[in-house]
Amino acid sequence: MALNNTYDARLVQQETAVGAGVQILLLALLGTAIGMGPAGWLTGLAFALATWAVLSRALHRSRLRSFGPANRVTLGRATLVGGVTALVADSFESSPPVTLLVGLTAVALILDGVDGKVARRTGTSTALGARFDMEVDAFLILVLSVYVSAQLGPWVLLIGGMRYAFVAAARVWPWLNAALPPSTARKTVAALQGICLLLAGAELLPHGANFGVALLALGLLVWSFGRDVLWLWLTSHSPEQATPAEKVLEPAAR
Repeated sequence: MALNNTYDARLVQQETAVGAGVQILLLALLGTAIGMGPAGWLTGLAFALATWAVLSRALHRSRLRSFGPANRVTLGRATLVGGVTALVADSFESSPPVTLLVGLTAVALILDGVDGKVARRTGTSTALGARFDMEVDAFLILVLSVYVSAQLGPWVLLIGGMRYAFVAAARVWPWLNAALPPSTARKTVAALQGICLLLAGAELLPHGANFGVALLALGLLVWSFGRDVLWLWLTSHSPEQATPAEKVLEPAAR
């Protein structure tokens, strides 16, 4: 049995190595297609290495016997996000290939609705998979915020940075780590962030309209975070108001 467990663990770890290899292959294709500069290459390679290292460590700690089909979809999304990250970094040195960047981002956003369904249908939902999905989403929003901020101003970085600020604040105020009740509004607002930033970054609309779209995304995000923080604060100060069902729902780490 021990040999089987070791063998399964090696197979799971091999998935992350394959993911890193595919990431490097994508970077090579992008580099060939657009003549990507050093900033894009270094950023893309750093993303591939960081993803491999963090995911490998998380898999080792979770002791999953199988990587699972849903995690493969998320790993594919992470590969696309790595490509977007490289293109955004390269855009500070040369004119970005907007069509290519928009295409990679659009596919990554579309696949965001796939991995969860795959996990539920195959019965392979795990805490690690949910966290992996969430981190890929958050990083894509951060990268898109960096890209759009070059066009509309540094205030757009608030969109990508808000989730990380929330996580940092939770280290200071542990009550922010409590569970949140499920919310369709929260999920809708989270999904709209990528769509709004993609629309603004594509520059298909006039500058004023792009500004409005990004501002709408920020306003919705502030409302969503503000509502959740208020709920967590009230719950932490009035434990008797929280029902048992509310305590086991969605992690506040978003």
